[in-house]
Amino acid sequence: MIDLRSDTVTQPTEEMRRAMAAAELGDDVYGEDPTVNRLQEMAAEMLGKEDALLVTSGTQGNQVSILTHCPPGSEVIIEEEAHIFYYEAGAASILAGVQFRTLKGERGAPEAGSVRKAIRDDNIHFPPTALICLENTHNRAGGAVISLKRMESIYELACEHDIPVHLDGARLFNASVAAGVPAGKFAACAHTVQICLSKGLAAPVGSVIAGPRDWINRARRWRKRLGGGMRQAGIIAAPGIVALQTMVERLAEDHANARFFAEGLAAIPGIELNPELVETNIIVAGLKKISADDFSMALRERGILANPFSSRQVRFVTHKDVSRADLERALKEINAILKNGGI
Repeated sequence: MIDLRSDTVTQPTEEMRRAMAAAELGDDVYGEDPTVNRLQEMAAEMLGKEDALLVTSGTQGNQVSILTHCPPGSEVIIEEEAHIFYYEAGAASILAGVQFRTLKGERGAPEAGSVRKAIRDDNIHFPPTALICLENTHNRAGGAVISLKRMESIYELACEHDIPVHLDGARLFNASVAAGVPAGKFAACAHTVQICLSKGLAAPVGSVIAGPRDWINRARRWRKRLGGGMRQAGIIAAPGIVALQTMVERLAEDHANARFFAEGLAAIPGIELNPELVETNIIVAGLKKISADDFSMALRERGILANPFSSRQVRFVTHKDVSRADLERALKEINAILKNGGI
């Protein structure tokens, strides 16, 4: 099968597997796992933050961050199709007792002016604004990179109002490689940041949140409350270290493959797609004559996996385990499906 559903399906490299087997271990709840400590120090340095914390997943990292930033009954400003709002099962309302104020963005990026208008006045009828969340790259905007300039403008506004910014940087290194901007520069436009190790970086599990040291100390307690206190977690941290050391620059290959695939798709009758909008490793293709569910089923029958994105859209994601030859084969199969009238 050619699996284009997500970069979460990536398998760990042989170097990662060896690192897991050889990892020096301790009890991380006591702060005594040297491999976890090394990963956290490395991530904090790369992101330009004082400290960092290993968490089990991107969702846990985002939710721990919201819990640490926000008192119950407060409000979080967020783009209307952000992962935290769209794909995290209502966790922030259930766990943190906060509500979202959603803003329409331009390819996932809200304007600073819209954010300014959304910040609540000091009025007993309103929930106080406790946090602004950004996402880079933006999943539902097709892997769009939120520009450094846009992030800087929102961060400056947030600081003016003494409101923290949290960056969901699940694919932050994709943004960094695509834009030619160090990840730390993007992270400097947020008080706290979450990065995933298990997407394009291909580690088997885990994310990291980073921010001020006192904030991380408080986040550690929330991680514990959510059941995220792990013991000999160095076995998870070890492939994460390899991911940060060896897998960041190679993301450019995924981006090149995504553009190649997007250009091929755009040339197929029955597909609606502007390849110029494909900046990283996510492609969202529109379908003119077939539903996304039927199209995905037809693909599966031909050995290709992709996710319906809406009733008439399908999402494809490139990653290290998909080659250019795989993509060429996928294009041939897609062309054959649509030539047959979408059957």
